[in-house]
Amino acid sequence: MLNKRLLVKNLLAYNDENSFYDKKLQLNLDSREDKAKFLKHVCALSNSNPQNNSYIVIGVEDESNKIVGVDFFDDSKIQNLVNAYFENPPKVQYENIAFPRLPRYKVVGLVTINPLQKVTSIKKGIWKYPKNSIFLRQGSNSKPVQKVALKNTNTAIVEAIEKNARSNIKLTLDGVFDFINDHKKELDPNYIVFKDQFVLCWAGKKKEINGKVLYSRVDIALVNEQIRLFYSALDDVEIEFNQQSFIITEYLHLNVHKDISFKGDLKGIYPLEKTIINFKENGTYDIATDLLFKPPVYDPIVLKHIFNSNNVILNKLTKNIPLTKIDKVDLQQLPTTYLICSLNGFNDAKTKLEMAKPYLKALNDKSAYIKLKEAIRVLRKVKYGE
Repeated sequence: MLNKRLLVKNLLAYNDENSFYDKKLQLNLDSREDKAKFLKHVCALSNSNPQNNSYIVIGVEDESNKIVGVDFFDDSKIQNLVNAYFENPPKVQYENIAFPRLPRYKVVGLVTINPLQKVTSIKKGIWKYPKNSIFLRQGSNSKPVQKVALKNTNTAIVEAIEKNARSNIKLTLDGVFDFINDHKKELDPNYIVFKDQFVLCWAGKKKEINGKVLYSRVDIALVNEQIRLFYSALDDVEIEFNQQSFIITEYLHLNVHKDISFKGDLKGIYPLEKTIINFKENGTYDIATDLLFKPPVYDPIVLKHIFNSNNVILNKLTKNIPLTKIDKVDLQQLPTTYLICSLNGFNDAKTKLEMAKPYLKALNDKSAYIKLKEAIRVLRKVKYGE
């Protein structure tokens, strides 16, 4: 079992990117250009490493090699993107790796591309890359080529790096203590052992809503591998477990505005997604997700009024016009009300969210910015779940 934090450190020890690993400051998959660039690197690394894993490390400055981290990224559909655009798609996995010196809401992203021993190519054009494009790593660059003769040149190096990243009892125990010490007592940190092999730590602030026990500020990590499995700054989460599974059901708050009426059992809280982590006897585990969310339907006249009010506030932010006291109150809910509008057919609402991002990020009070990131995450999940 690999300690992924140690694996990242070993990869970065090579400093320069090469034919079996790449590093990025951040990963964006919002536009066709962003997706195309990501697919290019995956294609090149897969073709350059037919018999060993290859990696992309996210959240690292290119020249200084400094680990700065990125936001927790829970896009379980990244494999769907690879499958949709590739002929002979490799298996690709994205994992969030916790680092002690980073803020708790930051991680290092690790993309693992498993060996395929087949030539991977783009089967349908995307951005400026036409159908049947093939890429290969040449040093630290992903270059287009006409054809590929699969060669095995990195296996010994990668095996040595992975061997030096094997987990052990000390690393696991240190990880448990670090997790417990990093989470305040009010978050009630716990650990659970599955199948005598896997140590899972979790923490959250307990609350009860209409008889249902939920947790907020939830953090869940698989300590053996130093993988953060779940992180939420805002949403309420139901946690269940048995001898072989850990089950997370995430709920979403949408009852935030006095003019929006709500129907439901949990006071404006809607089930968003269920994640089931299944641990197996053979030392492996799998993660299955099921999107539960059914967007609530609201009065379009009321939503039009709220949408226009949000636009007025956003216009003031862009033009540096001072906000009134009422504006400041509504600003805190602007990301969530834009989210509700987007879910109810206001096509410009997501664009407005993106426009608001730099202005909310610049505020001293980051709560609205955190809500904005959560809103964009929900929209991405709903889009992939359609």
